[in-house]
Amino acid sequence: MAKTIRIGTRDSELALWQAKTVEKKLNDLGYKTEIIAVKSQGDIILDKPLYELGITGIFTKTLDIAMINGQVDIAVHSMKDVPTALPQGIIQAAVLERANVLDILVHKGNTDFLEKEATVATGSLRRQAQWWNKYPNHTVVDLRGNVNTRMQKLNDNHWNGAVFAAAGLERINLKPENFISLDWMIPAPAQGAMVVLAMGNDNYTIDAVAQLNDIETEICTSIERQFLKTLEGGCTAPIGALAKYNENDDTINLKGVLLSIDGKQKLEIEKTVDISEWKKIGFNCAQEILNNGGIALMAEIKKVLKK
Repeated sequence: MAKTIRIGTRDSELALWQAKTVEKKLNDLGYKTEIIAVKSQGDIILDKPLYELGITGIFTKTLDIAMINGQVDIAVHSMKDVPTALPQGIIQAAVLERANVLDILVHKGNTDFLEKEATVATGSLRRQAQWWNKYPNHTVVDLRGNVNTRMQKLNDNHWNGAVFAAAGLERINLKPENFISLDWMIPAPAQGAMVVLAMGNDNYTIDAVAQLNDIETEICTSIERQFLKTLEGGCTAPIGALAKYNENDDTINLKGVLLSIDGKQKLEIEKTVDISEWKKIGFNCAQEILNNGGIALMAEIKKVLKK
């Protein structure tokens, strides 16, 4: 008898939307499914910035344990939240077709503050560092919680705006009228992509989920995550990467950035290679950054985060 594939997810509205999207795709292929929602530490501890919690994969750890313990068969995540090194026994079973990769600034109807002193909220060191690099006179405050919680906090405070991933707001119809697309901000590696993890020894589930994989998204996110991993940055380091496939000439373009936490130092790289070279470009670009000041900058970042 065909088994029911148990889908593990966080219990936020966005996470449940992602799980239900995977569920529908599996159901359409004829598979039986069940959604099992759990709370992660990242959702429970909201009064500390992520980097202060000292755990990479804080949003994914709870589901990893549930999978290893046999409580769920797969876990659905925003791929940018997933550490580059997966726990032993767990594999990447599919990456779904990518949505909007951009960060957006949600504001309150007036953007004059961009030219003055202002307060902007984000819980991401990458967004904070890039914001300070462009707007050094602004104050950046910490903003934690799921998407709905963060939108409510923006409404409840006197902040001028807050930075969000466009994809998350679009998926649950929360994207407001008052926003600016931050096309100058390099997104988190794998931003806008959803990943499905499974146990490496569960062939039935792996075969089912593999049918959801989008090869272009898989390649581009793999490049970005390789760039991140080579720089030795956890999910919380100020690192951005975006790879794009150009079908006109069969090439891959990668933009990568590493910043100091205060945004004053910025190491950037952009390269385009033939698609046949895709497995090397993330590593090579990260090595170039490391060799041009990145080693010292990463050491400084780690020192600041340990305080």
